[in-house]
Amino acid sequence: MFTANVGTADRILRILIGAGLLLWFFMDQGFGPWHWAKAVFGVIALGTAALNFCPLYRLFGTKTT
Repeated sequence: MFTANVGTADRILRILIGAGLLLWFFMDQGFGPWHWAKAVFGVIALGTAALNFCPLYRLFGTKTT
């Protein structure tokens, strides 16, 4: 479906960052847009790692594979 454009090192980094942001979101009882931004960016990072595809990389013609 999608052509893989996220390499192994990039994928691991996205998993760590995404998991960290989601952990921070659930551990912090904050509120407001910055609190929800942590969850959104965490899900995006984990999603791009799981799919091995980043739409922004395709837009800019970048690959880390």
